[in-house]
Amino acid sequence: MTRLGIVGLPNAGKSTLFNALVRGARAEVAAYPFCTIEPNVGVVEVPDEGVRILAEREGAARAVPAVIEFVDIAGLVRNASRGEGLGNRFLAHIREMDALVMVLRCFEDESVSHVEGTVDPLRDLDILELELIAKDLETVERRWSRVEKPARSGDRDARRELEHLSLLREILERPEPLRRHRTGLPADLVAYAERTLFLLTLKPVLWVANIGEGDLPRGENNPLLRSLSRRAAGEGVPLVTLCAELEAQLAELPPEEAREMLSAYGLERPGLEILVEEGYRLLDLITFYTVNEKEARARTVPRGTTAVEAAAGIHTDMARGFIAAEVINLRDYLRVSGLAEARHRGLLRLEGRDYVLSNRDIVYIRFNI
Repeated sequence: MTRLGIVGLPNAGKSTLFNALVRGARAEVAAYPFCTIEPNVGVVEVPDEGVRILAEREGAARAVPAVIEFVDIAGLVRNASRGEGLGNRFLAHIREMDALVMVLRCFEDESVSHVEGTVDPLRDLDILELELIAKDLETVERRWSRVEKPARSGDRDARRELEHLSLLREILERPEPLRRHRTGLPADLVAYAERTLFLLTLKPVLWVANIGEGDLPRGENNPLLRSLSRRAAGEGVPLVTLCAELEAQLAELPPEEAREMLSAYGLERPGLEILVEEGYRLLDLITFYTVNEKEARARTVPRGTTAVEAAAGIHTDMARGFIAAEVINLRDYLRVSGLAEARHRGLLRLEGRDYVLSNRDIVYIRFNI
């Protein structure tokens, strides 16, 4: 399952945001540092009307949406890479994530302390980035000490690895996160950094600007948000602006009351829906659907997934005995009454094992074992 880690300095609003994301979750929230120690984990539905429509039209007993796992990780502090705060425990949890959601406090509130004494999202962001860079540099240096001697002795594999480590160290010592250079790095080096070294700063990130209720709906008059928005645009990082406290309140209300509250704040939809969608895009994921009498299910796969790979994700027997995939995209499906009419009108295509799925394809796997 795809995992997004929610990270930030203590009291940035991480646990409040987590509680809003995962209805029924109760990560402890308090106005003091290190309220969260062990990670809180919750599964969040990806907003999608398509799977519900598919279930209704095809008479499936239930609709099962795609999901993303969010993990609320303990707050980071300056010098965590040297053991401050929860130190290495925090950094070890990050290593297990597919991407990071960095929550940055953009609101003033005297009742909620800030570990640095003042509210400054750019400074907080720099602290987060520098601690992850420091940990990556430590990992690279440790590996360097292990391969340097065999490399000098003429071991070709060790010499190649040392070249990789040298390039990684050069970037980290600037100091810059490795993700900024991902597209310019050799593919084998990126694979090595991810699968052998498990480096943290290669992970994709999105930023969440946590504003106060008084700054809603868009925080245009919030100078802290304006400075953060400029940096996000300059670095090409997705930025989601929301009020975690409001989102937590909305999560407690019945749907109709939640819509009324959103309207009162001039919002069209919850910021959490935007956050989940951005997380999906960040990891370059797509959704495809399967349906039978028991369920219509939205399934998450990386963009570029083939029909036979999708079949394997459903059941290994489907991939082993793959014959063909019947496919229709949701946009075409919505023009007819259901799959029966689509089949009658020849709108269902037969695709082979190497067909690359498009977002929102409805797929039926033909197989024989």
